[in-house]
Amino acid sequence: MRTEHDLLGEREVPDEAYYGIQTLRAVENFSITGIKLNLYPQLIYAFAKVKSAAARANFDLGILDKERYEAIEQACTEVAEGKFNKEFIVDMIQGGAGTSTNMNANEVIANRALELLRHKKGEYTYCHPNNHVNLSQSTNDAYPTAVKIALYSGNKPLTEELQKLIASMHKKAAEFSSVLKMGRTQLQDAVPMTLGQTFEAYAVTLTEEVERLNENARLFLEINMGATAIGTGINSEPGYVEKVTAHLKEITSMPLVSSPDLIEATQDTGSFVMYSSSVKRLAVKLSKICNDLRLLSSGPRCGINEINLPPMQPGSSIMPGKVNPVIPEAVNQTAFKVIGNDLSVTLASEAGQLELNVFEPIIAFSLFQSQDMLCRAMETLRKRCIDGITANAGLCRDMVYKSIGLVTAVNPFIGYEAASEIAKTALKTGRAVYDLVLEQGLLTRAQLDDILNPENMTHPRKICT
Repeated sequence: MRTEHDLLGEREVPDEAYYGIQTLRAVENFSITGIKLNLYPQLIYAFAKVKSAAARANFDLGILDKERYEAIEQACTEVAEGKFNKEFIVDMIQGGAGTSTNMNANEVIANRALELLRHKKGEYTYCHPNNHVNLSQSTNDAYPTAVKIALYSGNKPLTEELQKLIASMHKKAAEFSSVLKMGRTQLQDAVPMTLGQTFEAYAVTLTEEVERLNENARLFLEINMGATAIGTGINSEPGYVEKVTAHLKEITSMPLVSSPDLIEATQDTGSFVMYSSSVKRLAVKLSKICNDLRLLSSGPRCGINEINLPPMQPGSSIMPGKVNPVIPEAVNQTAFKVIGNDLSVTLASEAGQLELNVFEPIIAFSLFQSQDMLCRAMETLRKRCIDGITANAGLCRDMVYKSIGLVTAVNPFIGYEAASEIAKTALKTGRAVYDLVLEQGLLTRAQLDDILNPENMTHPRKICT
């Protein structure tokens, strides 16, 4: 063990640990979720890049000597490479507006830098977590900047997985392009369509979300480095803002810009709210699609049964032979959690006071979790459900021709009143619309067959009167 001290006194820290006393206190204080920082390594790597950029700027300005700068820079590089993930042990939810996360990073980087300088961990005279690693910074600019960089990075795998799912939907749309089925509104028979049109609609509605996510992720490119405590830049050198932003832009290869008003930027969480809303919107659409898949595959004998979902596991401990739509169900539940996370982000953002929002940790946790869960859920949906869906084409066609909704197709040719009577009679007697139209001599068989041609029923056509 080694002895470290802080404002509140001394504590024993495991000698092999790269974290220090403030991290230790945070672990003791915030045993909340059991989910540690290292579950989201993108945040750790973003912090390392922020600290590296700060060290470079401080060296440029002559307030950090070359020896310490080079040690800090090397330590940041190693942290960004994932070599110290296990040292980031603070709970994702914490008091202090992210100070514990910032100090976890400062201590790990400082102690690794001490090793590089051939000193022992904890010999902070030679490289101090606050005096050197955190130089010209506050949690209030370092933490939100790191979170934004991590979320911006996390948006890429999310949209890539979304695009893979969209491609699968397009593929199914092409595969089912000739499968005639009955469309439904309010769970009632409506008008004919193809199963391909159903899946193409899913592809199109999800395609819209790619740009929404990217558009809102771009809001994260405006950062407040150099704001320090509240945006006034206290304890930073003139010119630091420009230098640290330029270095961070180079390190991350992101088109980062400094906010035009650092006081406003330090208290504003609007970018998180906007991005969360787009993530929620994607979740809502995915859940709606999964609701449809469960309905369309319901049965197999007493439901709609237009499609077959690939069987993944036995569905019941008591009902032999039962197979449930477990993949869509899991995605539904993921969507519910993401929607709840969006509410957490909204409430946390609204609860900010004066010059700082202290609830950024729950905002960050919610958004990282939503990104991660949706990415996994979409991959699961694609691989274990969408790609393996098959159509019951014969049943789909039979339901169209037995449906009272078929009367809509003949409505322009026989008139609304006659069509209404046909529908009424069909419902009362159980007879087919096709047979009743012929029996009453409203149309010839040739005319009726032409009207009920799948191509004519599923696309606009000129009505000749």
